[in-house]
Amino acid sequence: MTYKVSAPSTIQADIKLPASKSISNRALIISALAEGHTWPENLSDCDDTNVMVSALTPTDNTLAATTRTIDIGAAGTAMRFLTAYFSVVPSDVILTGTARMKQRPIGILVDALRYIGADIEYMEAEGYPPLHIRGKELQGGHIDVDARVSSQFISALLMIGPVLRDGLELRMTGFISSRPYIDLTLNVMHSYGAQAEWTDVDTVSVQANAYKATPYTVESDWTAASYWYEILSLTDDYEATVNLSGLRDGSRQGDSVVRYIFSTLGVKTQFLPDGTVKLTRHLRTLPRMDYDFKNSPDLAQTLVATCGALSIPFHFKGLASLRIKESDRMEALKRELAKIGADIHIENNEMSIQAYTKTVDSPQPFATYDDHRMAMAFAPLAIRYGSVCIENPEVVTKSYPDFWDDLRSAGFTVEPV
Repeated sequence: MTYKVSAPSTIQADIKLPASKSISNRALIISALAEGHTWPENLSDCDDTNVMVSALTPTDNTLAATTRTIDIGAAGTAMRFLTAYFSVVPSDVILTGTARMKQRPIGILVDALRYIGADIEYMEAEGYPPLHIRGKELQGGHIDVDARVSSQFISALLMIGPVLRDGLELRMTGFISSRPYIDLTLNVMHSYGAQAEWTDVDTVSVQANAYKATPYTVESDWTAASYWYEILSLTDDYEATVNLSGLRDGSRQGDSVVRYIFSTLGVKTQFLPDGTVKLTRHLRTLPRMDYDFKNSPDLAQTLVATCGALSIPFHFKGLASLRIKESDRMEALKRELAKIGADIHIENNEMSIQAYTKTVDSPQPFATYDDHRMAMAFAPLAIRYGSVCIENPEVVTKSYPDFWDDLRSAGFTVEPV
């Protein structure tokens, strides 16, 4: 399927953003370890979170089975978090997923879990899913883990820390990728009574102290908000307004930095007394953008697409993790930006465009590579080009199931072609 997205002449929208997938998935794991009887409130309704709920809610048939097979599809967060979870609870499970999931490395996490006694077996290729996990009580103690590849490995280990016999002292080696996501994990853990703190610049200590079941409400997703910031930055309508609900000032979500980044692209953020975030359009003066996405890699596609559409030269760093996401996002961005005449240079996990010499009036359909963020980052370009076509638009269900409906409510025409 392909959607044709056509832009309205003016934008006045009130959008109820989805709940944070990142917080939902952390709260689910911790709630399960706390043996609570209810799930957190306002859970995300995206594919990744639904997969987690299903995996953590076995039926009578799965409880009776000798080995339970769980297919998490393309949900990378679920694969990492559930690998740690099933290692410490009585279980006998096989975790598998899509062909792409079987290409996403998980060896760093498995090695760390094996070091503290986990029983995990690779079923196909060494270092990659699918995994056969036989869960049991683990000792814990001190672990050194390479933190350069993914903060999700670190978060997966931290969340099981309170249920390990000796707790966990986790020292991160190398450059620490996406540190705000680690802080987000610790914040959710604290909400459930965990005693976990940074004890050095590279070390977190987690006390052996059982989680306490507690009511928990998930806040809305700042990453989902980024596409509305993009829409405002692309329009020439200085009367345009977008109201977003459910976002928190002072959020621990790393992608809340989006409001500061887009302030340089002419989008003003105002927190209203009723909890609404109001976005308005202002004069943009930025001639070039240089940014390090080490702490917010999920915003990279949004900013690359935005700068490409506005012909703003850029140099972006901190993109190593994009290689192992739902797609190789760096190569995918390079191929798709070429459709609007942008020639991206990639070197040492950095991306740049020094100048724009080509113009395109009507770009070819944008491919999405089974990657939700490709679809959502390129759809707003309809404002720049009048309309764009997005292939395989259903991929947005991975994190923002109502994205297309929300675009329609904002005046966009979204229809299959």
